[in-house]
Amino acid sequence: MRFVEEDYGHSELARRFGVTRYPAIFVGDVLVATPNDFGFYPKEGGTGGRYASIDKAESQLKFRADLEQMLKLMLEHGRGCARAAASPAPDASLAEWPALALADLEGHAITRASLAGRPVIVEFWATWCPPCRATLRWLGELKRRYGEQLAVVAICIEPEPAAVQKLVGELGLPFHWVLGTPEIVRAFGDVSAVPTLHVFDAHGKCVQSHFGATPQLHERVEAALPDLLK
Repeated sequence: MRFVEEDYGHSELARRFGVTRYPAIFVGDVLVATPNDFGFYPKEGGTGGRYASIDKAESQLKFRADLEQMLKLMLEHGRGCARAAASPAPDASLAEWPALALADLEGHAITRASLAGRPVIVEFWATWCPPCRATLRWLGELKRRYGEQLAVVAICIEPEPAAVQKLVGELGLPFHWVLGTPEIVRAFGDVSAVPTLHVFDAHGKCVQSHFGATPQLHERVEAALPDLLK
C-alpha cells in the first residue's frame, strides 16, 4: 500500500473517470467517494451526501470506517469486490424518474409518460470527455440492438450549445439529446463525474447508477437489460 498525491488537474484517474470536482477519493482505481458524498456544491446538485458535513465528528467517523472497509476489501478480495461495494446506490432523490419535463435539441418534450413502458438509460456527458464518447457509442450499439424497446436520453452538461450540436451531428446516434441545466442536474442527483449513467426500469424506478467510466459499466448494464425488457 502506498500513498500518492497528484496534481488534481493532471491526474490520470481524474481523466479516466471524468471527475471535474474535488475531493474525489480513490482506492487503487476504484472511485469510492465524490464531492457530493461530502456535501459540496449544494447549489449545483449536492444533496447532503453520506459524509456531510465532514467537519462533524460523526461524519468523519463514518468516512474513516467506510474507507477502512474499502481498503480491507481491496487487500483481501481484490479490485472486483471493491468495485462492487463502491458502486453508489441510487440517491434517495433518484428512487424514480424525477418530476420534471425535459426538451430535446429540437424542442420536443420528453416526459416520464412519453417514455413509459420501456427501460430508459440516462447519461450525463460532455464534449471534452473522451470516456463519454466511448460510452455514447456503446449506448448506440445497445439502442440499435433493442430498437424502440429501449430509450436513451443523453444530457450534456456543456455550456456551449453549438459544440453539442456539432458532436451530436458527428455521432449520429438515435438518442433523445438534451442540454443540461442546473435544474436538470439537481433533479438527477450527483453529477460530479462524467459520464454519469442511470438506468430506469419500465415503471420509472432507478435500478442502477454509475459514476465515471468504470471497467464493469458495460457488463453490469447489459446484464440487467434482459430482465428489464421483459
